[in-house]
Amino acid sequence: MADDDSISSLRVVRASEIGEYAYCARAWWLRNVRGVQSAHRELMREGTRRHRHHARQVSTSVWAGKIAWTLIVLALLFIGLALLRAGVGG
Repeated sequence: MADDDSISSLRVVRASEIGEYAYCARAWWLRNVRGVQSAHRELMREGTRRHRHHARQVSTSVWAGKIAWTLIVLALLFIGLALLRAGVGG
């Protein structure tokens, strides 16, 4: 069994880091081992902003789709009820 000091000294590796390493191991090493910052930090910030904006649009689209399907189901139920009443009363 490992002692608490060795466990607490372990660093969590995020999935995005694994992707970054797979894309370019040298860039990962420069940033995470050597501490070198990217020369394109402003472009990276803009990319992050655009990804967040896109994520909000996708989320809104998913909710709109759920609402649309709910309304379609409700409309079909009301049509079915109307047809049943017309058939029973007719």
